[in-house]
Amino acid sequence: MSTLTICNLSKTYPNGVKALDNVTLKLENGMFGLLGPNGAGKSSLMRTLATLQEADLGSATLDHIDILNQPADIRKVLGYLPQEFGVYPNITAEQLLNHLAILKGIVNNSQRKTLVAHLLDKVNLYQKRNKSVKGFSGGMKQRVGIAQALIGNPKLIIVDEPTAGLDPGERNRFYNLLADVGKEVIVILSTHIVDDVQELCTKMAIMNYGKIVYQGSPQNAINELKGKVYQKVVHRDNLEDYIKDHRIISNKMVGGQPLIHVFSEEHPKNGFKQVNPNLEDVFFSKINSLNITS
Repeated sequence: MSTLTICNLSKTYPNGVKALDNVTLKLENGMFGLLGPNGAGKSSLMRTLATLQEADLGSATLDHIDILNQPADIRKVLGYLPQEFGVYPNITAEQLLNHLAILKGIVNNSQRKTLVAHLLDKVNLYQKRNKSVKGFSGGMKQRVGIAQALIGNPKLIIVDEPTAGLDPGERNRFYNLLADVGKEVIVILSTHIVDDVQELCTKMAIMNYGKIVYQGSPQNAINELKGKVYQKVVHRDNLEDYIKDHRIISNKMVGGQPLIHVFSEEHPKNGFKQVNPNLEDVFFSKINSLNITS
């Protein structure tokens, strides 16, 4: 069992943007969802943990390894699938993994060949091992990305926005693969897609403007909203009035008209219907700073 401890991590970019604002988290083996809108600071946190950028303040340790001061040591036990996983042109899946295994220090030819075959089988690409990766679908490329992240038996795997652009079938295959990987190591799934976290993670955090605005289980967060979420389809011309009069969690277009979700301790009447809250309601309630508590 490994433990990742992040304490008061802060990072301000030269342009003045505070990407990380006293981020504190404690993670153990399993799938951990880091949810937030684009620009919330998720990728900055992932890049810092992956030793691709430095923090200004704070600390991060994986068991006995000081991530910020021992980058070479953490890289030995780190698997990283960035948001954009580039591939070499005209190289097969087998060649790519073989090359990356050499870069990770696996120099024994027989050992490396066995490992590459095992990883390709694990991500269900062994039959495609001699095909050029650049011709793979988005989902297949992401599976190659997970395979390379597993080289070297990592203790920590960071996966940044892995399902963006995948069709529903590819997304489900990727979910199953990640769930399998997450049984034995710490996997951080950084995403703005609520369904990713709801499908995969028993623990999560929500990030906004560089801060952690919620940490706990998805179900506990949903339970906080139970009996307090109402919805109504409203006319677009009247939306501003509803925003003034109600605590709007979210609104989205349905059939050309806004469908609004509001938080209320009492039934707001006026055509509103009580609905069971979901993780999307939690997400928007937290990033819209409604400070909702049970």
